[in-house]
Amino acid sequence: MTDVGQIERRTQDRVVYLFCKQLDYNYLGNWIDRENNSNIEVAILRKYLNEKGYSQALIGKAIYELTGAATNQSKDLYHINKEVYSLLRYGVTAKEYVGENTQTIKLIDWEHPLENNFAIAEEVTVVGENNKRPDVVLYVNGIALGVLELKRSTVSVSEGIRQNLDNQNQTFIRPFFATIQLIMAGNDTEGIRYGVIDTPEKYYLKWKEDSDTENPLDKHIDQLCNKIRFLELLHDFIVYDRGTKKICRHNQYFAVKASQESLLRSEGGILWHAQGSGKSLIMVWIAKWLSENINDARVLIITDRDELDKQIEKTFLGVSEKIVRTKSGKDLINKLNATTPALLCSLIHKFARKEEADYDGYIEELKKSLPRNFRAKGDIYVFVDECHRTQSGKLHEAMNLILPNAIFIGFTGTPLLKKDKKKSIEIFGKYIHTYKFDEAVRDNVVLDLRYEARNIDQNITSQAKIDQWFDAKTQGLTDYAKTELKKKWGTMKRVLSSQSRLEKIVADIIFDMATKDRLQNGAGNAILVSGSIYQACKYYELFQNEGLKKCAIVTSYVPTINDIKGESTGEGSPTDKLKQYDVYQKMLGGKDPETFENEVRQKFVDEPARMNLLIVVDKLLTDFDAPSATYLYIDKSMRDHGLFQAICRVNRLDGDDKEYGYIIDYKDLFKSLERSIDDYTSEAFDAYEKEDVEGLLTDRLVLGKKRLDEALEQIKALCEPVAPPKDTHDYIHYFCGDPENKDDLKETEQKRIALYKHTVSLIRAYADIANEMRQAGYSPEEIEQIKTDVKHYEYVRGEIKISSGDAIDLKAHEPDMRHLIDTYIGAKDSETISAFDDMTLIELIVERGEDAIKALPKGISRNEEAVAETIENNIRRLIIDEMPTNPKYYENMSTLLDELIKERKEEARNYKEYLARIVELSKKAKNPAQSTTYPTSLNSNAKRALYDNLSQNEDLTTTLDAEIYHIKKDGWRGDLIKEREVKYAIGKHIDDDDEVDRVFELVKNQSEY
Repeated sequence: MTDVGQIERRTQDRVVYLFCKQLDYNYLGNWIDRENNSNIEVAILRKYLNEKGYSQALIGKAIYELTGAATNQSKDLYHINKEVYSLLRYGVTAKEYVGENTQTIKLIDWEHPLENNFAIAEEVTVVGENNKRPDVVLYVNGIALGVLELKRSTVSVSEGIRQNLDNQNQTFIRPFFATIQLIMAGNDTEGIRYGVIDTPEKYYLKWKEDSDTENPLDKHIDQLCNKIRFLELLHDFIVYDRGTKKICRHNQYFAVKASQESLLRSEGGILWHAQGSGKSLIMVWIAKWLSENINDARVLIITDRDELDKQIEKTFLGVSEKIVRTKSGKDLINKLNATTPALLCSLIHKFARKEEADYDGYIEELKKSLPRNFRAKGDIYVFVDECHRTQSGKLHEAMNLILPNAIFIGFTGTPLLKKDKKKSIEIFGKYIHTYKFDEAVRDNVVLDLRYEARNIDQNITSQAKIDQWFDAKTQGLTDYAKTELKKKWGTMKRVLSSQSRLEKIVADIIFDMATKDRLQNGAGNAILVSGSIYQACKYYELFQNEGLKKCAIVTSYVPTINDIKGESTGEGSPTDKLKQYDVYQKMLGGKDPETFENEVRQKFVDEPARMNLLIVVDKLLTDFDAPSATYLYIDKSMRDHGLFQAICRVNRLDGDDKEYGYIIDYKDLFKSLERSIDDYTSEAFDAYEKEDVEGLLTDRLVLGKKRLDEALEQIKALCEPVAPPKDTHDYIHYFCGDPENKDDLKETEQKRIALYKHTVSLIRAYADIANEMRQAGYSPEEIEQIKTDVKHYEYVRGEIKISSGDAIDLKAHEPDMRHLIDTYIGAKDSETISAFDDMTLIELIVERGEDAIKALPKGISRNEEAVAETIENNIRRLIIDEMPTNPKYYENMSTLLDELIKERKEEARNYKEYLARIVELSKKAKNPAQSTTYPTSLNSNAKRALYDNLSQNEDLTTTLDAEIYHIKKDGWRGDLIKEREVKYAIGKHIDDDDEVDRVFELVKNQSEY
């Protein structure tokens, strides 16, 4: 029998068998009907502790402490879970009797994993505000430490993740998760995704490890939940980081494991993990392991930038690891000469006491100033952050003088240059572990990058006038002086001619801000890299003049009065320094530069809609905690590490709508257009090994073509089942169904949603490269065919939306795409649809009668059958939507519509007579008040609904209406007490309980009450 799409129950049976037979977990049973299921099964825990030899008094106190922490209602789940984790990891301390020594009761034997009691239970019914039933719960010594939600192979694992998130909601069984350390969801096609408490869906992780097991679910269960790995993950790879609980990714786990093995052999090495993949937590986990497993271990973390030094301190303190920042080179020496602290961080520049480290001077100073008999105390391990940048032979010599027996580990987020590779390996040792950019992209740890080179031609508009100007301004100068001035004039000429170039770049960026999804909707922002601080100021002025006010300059420049001394020339135009100073003063608005920069960075990161663009030169491009962006515009010559780290500003995950990071290169750093080099390993990155930067940048047009081709293929496949000749009527039948069948609109809804979604994808993909189709590799014939296809599916979507009645519901799908479509493929369709304005087709018919038919798209209006079905579908949808408010009335409307359709099908009426009847029916369905069947006293929809559903009893209707208005209170819906009052009022006039319930539901659906 095939196992394709097997039901969830069968998957669960196999998983339970896997846990019990392969992983040797005990089976506690199916607890669907068991009462008092708990995250702490006291009887099992008590039995385990008893077997470990603890006295009954200590066992009682340990269980009391654990259950007390797990059920503490005065704290939120994060802090409850953190406290429970501390008791699990470090044990419960208690005195057996007053006056005796304190003992530690270990709830889990971490040192001997296999000596714990591992068990699972399935269908564990947990009592909460609303009961829930996790599929599989993992218990260790009776304590629930893991949950696993399973889905059938045809249901996305995302549903299991959302189920886990629902369960953690206070509305359901949030208290149960007080002890839970690993939360999983899985199916047979995607395997397992895992997280911890309160992990958002987008941050659930996927494990990656070689295995001979083919089924991804079985493979991941074996890799994550085998007894030794499960306890190791919980013991060594969980942190509570400033309000967020975190667990390791697979790359972090294997980097730490490889480091442990290397350090146990007293060997150092290099850890190269792509930027954004979590190197700081790798540092934390290695340092923590050293402190717990190596006697007298001390860790020194070396950085070369003050921002990094501060960030390292913040990271360690955030996970409750005490770390001390040294204040100077002397302070570092003093602390190393003492036995504490065990964890230090230091800034290299402190060694040399200046911004650029003078290693020669420092080494000489060390020889003269080191205390007599100086010896660093402890077993020293040195972590060198961003080792590609900070490390050199001289630094190693300096550090070896202080710490001759230390073991060094270098951390880097970028590959090592070819020329540095040998030296770095000589200093640190081999690579301990690597996690390259293309791996991180495949694992969705960082985003893929899209690259685009833009070229702006420059020219001198009048060489003759330049020469005349030069001659006029240099009269009386010697030939030597003229030569010197010409040298400067050559540079000035480029600067002067670039004013228009800067304006073009500014116009480019403003256009992107208005048209690119993530820039125009305020979710993302951009960084512009300028070639100099003066040029950055010019850019800032241009943006201000063009109305882009939400931008700022962030550079190392700090304006002081000394900057403008001696700069006055008496001429009308200011010097560069005066201009720079003036722009900065206006931008700062009286604030000191540090305060201004902090505010700007905060807005850029947390409120991108309020800070669209940062203009930088060097700052913010390589900092440890530099802000991420969606677009990086480069107008500066950059190479190697500086460029590598800069472009990684845009590869960070910071929202569900961020698909890629975009690099816009105005300096043609990769020479892609001239040389057609697709892998971008030449020019700016030619100092790297090709395999080390493989897959880093991808040509935007290459990816754009692939995206467009896939979008076309998908929508054609979706529309393949439409019956020939695939005209408007055929599309309507396929995507809307048979109007005589009341359920057809609902049944075909998913097909319509798919059509709308694929059409949007096609439009976006086309608009992205519409002006560059030739460069992307399409022939003129292909370009015309694609243009026709896009138009065709845009028309199909418009007709189906209107025919089905979806037009008004989904009108705001892509707010900015209309401009692009009008530009690239004409505005006819837009003009046709705009005849509807913000009205549904039924509203249009009510207002304009038969003339409304003219507003339909041509594909529909020229086909009488399509017109009929379009109107019928719209009336049917209106009836379905309004049925809850007045079942009797709309049931009657539905019957009239069915009769009308039947008559049309039997050709009992001609088309014109049918249109007149359908217009009349539309008006009655849309506006019941126009019906002549109601007494004049029934002057509201609510009264008319009661009248229709109370056997047309006018007196009862008016009496009950008045009673409800008198008794109902604000916000009565959803409030049990207030609802009960309304139901009681109805019951005073109606004897039958079932009838009271029916009328009550009717009343609840009336917006007037």
